[in-house]
Amino acid sequence: MNNNFSFTITRSRFDENYNPSENTRLTTNFANLARGESRQQNLRNTLVMIDKRFNNLAHWDNPKSDRYSVELDIISVEMNIHTAEQTGTFPAIEILKTTVLDKHTGQRIEGITGNNFSSYVRDYDFSVVLLDHNKGKSEFTVPENYGDLHGNIFKKFLRSEEYNATFSKQPVICLSVSTKDTYIRTGNHHPILGHEYKPQGSSLTEQYFHKMGLEVRYFMPPNSVAPLAFFFNGDLLADYTNLELISTISTMETFQKIYRPEIYNANSAAGHEYQPDLHYQDYSVTKIVYDREERSRLAVEQGKYTEEYFIKPYKALLEEWSADCAL
Repeated sequence: MNNNFSFTITRSRFDENYNPSENTRLTTNFANLARGESRQQNLRNTLVMIDKRFNNLAHWDNPKSDRYSVELDIISVEMNIHTAEQTGTFPAIEILKTTVLDKHTGQRIEGITGNNFSSYVRDYDFSVVLLDHNKGKSEFTVPENYGDLHGNIFKKFLRSEEYNATFSKQPVICLSVSTKDTYIRTGNHHPILGHEYKPQGSSLTEQYFHKMGLEVRYFMPPNSVAPLAFFFNGDLLADYTNLELISTISTMETFQKIYRPEIYNANSAAGHEYQPDLHYQDYSVTKIVYDREERSRLAVEQGKYTEEYFIKPYKALLEEWSADCAL
């Protein structure tokens, strides 16, 4: 196994004074919120929404629904590239770490690592590789070895000394459901995660995250209106405490209400059979400004940036390294 790559982890607090770093993908949920004239009000309102949702779910011994507050740290992961000619770095991954503040006791309780997931290489795969591969084709297909490099980078990071010295548990990534799938409610119900749903197919996102070593289950938490996708490595229901799970639900459901209100801020809840629809009109809007069109445009720009500064300069090295990872 070659040792041309290593990782460096840094963290920054996500609060009302947050400013995105130069290496942060500007399409990332929290970075998009922290831009423009409404940036500070956006951030303040987002944090209030997260805390309210957390206290709504953590209702025991919490009569005034004000016991807990969620603190968020942005975990930025740089991939260090070592060759005989040069040493370089590339912003590989950005995730969120939750910490729960119990205001009754003053205790800070470790939350879940993961939550949001941001990756320049994923932008490259979805906004450059996939588009180029299907240009001019009548039928959509996925290129051979699609997502292999990205999956190996993520798995290598989870096995790294840096990850295991910093975090005590495996990550949980919480995303929106796919608008291309239909989800059927099962008889399984968890007190925190809520009703479990099963998709009728396998989405490209599912397949992509599977290459990262992650399984997926879909749950609609209490008082939610649509299921969330929980990607994990291990046992989602047994490996995490109630407060850990609530920290993820409250954080990521808030982001989805802002980003996809047609699904997650709809005025009626998903039924037994559910088909997400971004054209759905019966929903409420938050007071938080989010530029969805800019997000789509920037994804292409960031994918091309990745191609120019990471994929092309280190192509042979990356292919050799990724092949070694698969052995």
